[in-house]
Amino acid sequence: MIKKIALAALALGLSASVSQAATQIQWWHAMGGELGQKLNEIVANYNASQDQYEVVPTYKGNYAETMTSAIAAFRAKEQPAIVQVYEVGTGTMMAAKGAIYPVYQLMKDSGANFDPKAFLPAVVGYYTDTDGNMLSMPFNSSTPILYYNKNVFEKAGLDPNQPPKTWEDMEAYSKKIVESGAAPCGFTTGWVSWIQTENFSAWHNVPLGTEQNGFGGLDTELTMNGPLQVRHWGNLKKWADEGLYRYAGAEGGADAQPMFYAQTCAMMMNSSASRAGVMANAKDFDVGFGMLPYYSDVEGAPQNSIIGGATLWVLQGKDDATYKGVADFFSYLSSPEVQADWHQFSGYLPITTAAYELGQSQGYYTENPGADVGIKQITLNPPTENSKGLRFGNYVQIRGIIDEEFEAMLGNEKTPQEALDELVSRGNALLREFQAANQ
Repeated sequence: MIKKIALAALALGLSASVSQAATQIQWWHAMGGELGQKLNEIVANYNASQDQYEVVPTYKGNYAETMTSAIAAFRAKEQPAIVQVYEVGTGTMMAAKGAIYPVYQLMKDSGANFDPKAFLPAVVGYYTDTDGNMLSMPFNSSTPILYYNKNVFEKAGLDPNQPPKTWEDMEAYSKKIVESGAAPCGFTTGWVSWIQTENFSAWHNVPLGTEQNGFGGLDTELTMNGPLQVRHWGNLKKWADEGLYRYAGAEGGADAQPMFYAQTCAMMMNSSASRAGVMANAKDFDVGFGMLPYYSDVEGAPQNSIIGGATLWVLQGKDDATYKGVADFFSYLSSPEVQADWHQFSGYLPITTAAYELGQSQGYYTENPGADVGIKQITLNPPTENSKGLRFGNYVQIRGIIDEEFEAMLGNEKTPQEALDELVSRGNALLREFQAANQ
C-alpha cells in the first residue's frame, strides 16, 4: 500500500513538472454546460498532443461578462492570452488600440502555417479589416435557419418535404396551418434583432448602415429604417395581429423554442446552433429544415445570411513563447478534424471548407438531413458590402433598442416607420458616443 502511494506521488510529481515546464496559455471563454465540456475536451486533446504548451480554459460567464472581465483584467495587467468575444463586440475589440494582437500578424510572426483563404468567406469576412486582414480566430459561428414541424404540415395539407421559400409562402402556409386547426400559430422567431433585422437586411442585400455597415469607419450611421425594413416590420405586426406569428420576447426570444417544441407554432427561425437542442426536444414530431424566407419581388434576394457566435481574440502583453503557443493552438483548433467534430457536436458552422468537405466524406450530412442548410445559406453568394456583417460600436446597447422599438410597434404605440426611425435616431446617438471615445 505504501509502495502504491509512493508511486502515485511520484506520478503526480512528474505530471506537475511536465506541466510547469510547458508554457501556460490562459483562455477565458463563455461556453457553459455541454458546450463547455466539449471545449474542455478539445483543450485536453490538444494538451495531450504535445508537451510544449498547456492551454488553461476558464469559464467567465456569458459573453458580456467574459468580455467585461477581459477588459478589466487588461487594465490591471492580468489579462489572459486568449478571450472569446461575441460578434457584436467586434467593433469594441477593434477600437481597443494597443490591446489586441491581430491574428493575421500573430500567425505571420510565429511562422505558423496559416491560409485565410481556407476559411469560409462569410465567416472570416465578419472578422477582417477593410484590407482583408483577419483580426480574430473564428471558433463558434452560427447563422439563423428555418425549422418546421413536418407533422403539422401534413395535418394542414402542406407538403412536409417542402419548406416555405418566400415570405409570401410563409404567410400562405401560416394561414393554412391556423385555419385548418393543425397548430394555433404559424411561426415564431428568436432574435428580432439578429434574424428579422440584421440577417433580413443581408439576405435581401440592403444596408443596415453607411460605411459598409460600419466596416469603413467610425463615422457610420444606421440606415435600417429603409423601405424594405419598414415593410417587413409592418408585416410582422400585421401577422401578429392576425395570429399567424407569435412574438417570443426580447434578448434573443427565449420563448421561441418552447413554443416550437410544444407544437404551438409550426415554424421557427433560430440559430443553426439550436439544432442539437431542437433534435433533443422535438420528440413527438419530425423536424424539417429550410433557408430563411425572402420577398420574391426584391431584386438580388436571396443573397447570403450573416453569422452570429464568437471568435477568439489575442491580447497583448505576453511573451514570445506564449504567442508561439497561441499560434500552434489556433492551427490545431482550425484543423479539419477538430472543426468537423466541433461542428457536428454543437451545430455551429464548420469554419473552413476542408472541415465541411470532411463532414461530406464522412456521410454526416446524408445521415443528418438539414445539418448543412446553414452552410449552404451563408455560402449562397459571395458576400457584398451589405452582407459581410456589421461593425457598429455600442452595438450591444443598440440591439436592446431594436427590441424596445419592436415591442412599442407591437403594442400600437408607434407605426413601423416611427419605430424604426426612433431606433435609428437612438442608435446613431450611441454611435457618435463611441466615435468620440475611440477616434
